[in-house]
Amino acid sequence: MDIALIILWILLIIIGLFGSVLPILPGPPLSFLGLLVIHRTTSVQFSLILLWIAWWLAILTVALDYVIPVWWTKKYGWSKAGTRWSFGWLVIWLFFFPPFGMVLGPLVGAFIGEYVVHQDKKHALNSARWSLVWFLLWTGTKIIVCGVMLWYGIKAIIWLL
Repeated sequence: MDIALIILWILLIIIGLFGSVLPILPGPPLSFLGLLVIHRTTSVQFSLILLWIAWWLAILTVALDYVIPVWWTKKYGWSKAGTRWSFGWLVIWLFFFPPFGMVLGPLVGAFIGEYVVHQDKKHALNSARWSLVWFLLWTGTKIIVCGVMLWYGIKAIIWLL
């Protein structure tokens, strides 16, 4: 039974890491589920403090994934069209030009959306730049959260050997 749980942990961690980059999958919560799965084995036991911290990080990253983009767009004066175009181009480019589409889609979409609304190339370029900066920072944060959960799981398994 422990081997099946370890295999499930590996799958959840891998999907969680992909989910940190792909906008469709909730990466940190899946990685947290992986921690819970490996915690259920007879050999690996994490402290409750670690599990609570991992749970709060997973919930916090999901919540901030919805709250911060709204705050970010209002702070820098983006229009709703720029935000919608950014997300739309992300989805389209993700399917046609992976993995470059994840970076270039929001960049191009934000530029086009803001240019259509404001007719100002400087404002559109600024929005596109901040769209790219935000995407890279937030994706890196989610990868780090999932990576820490992966590290604790690997550390626990290596301790068994």
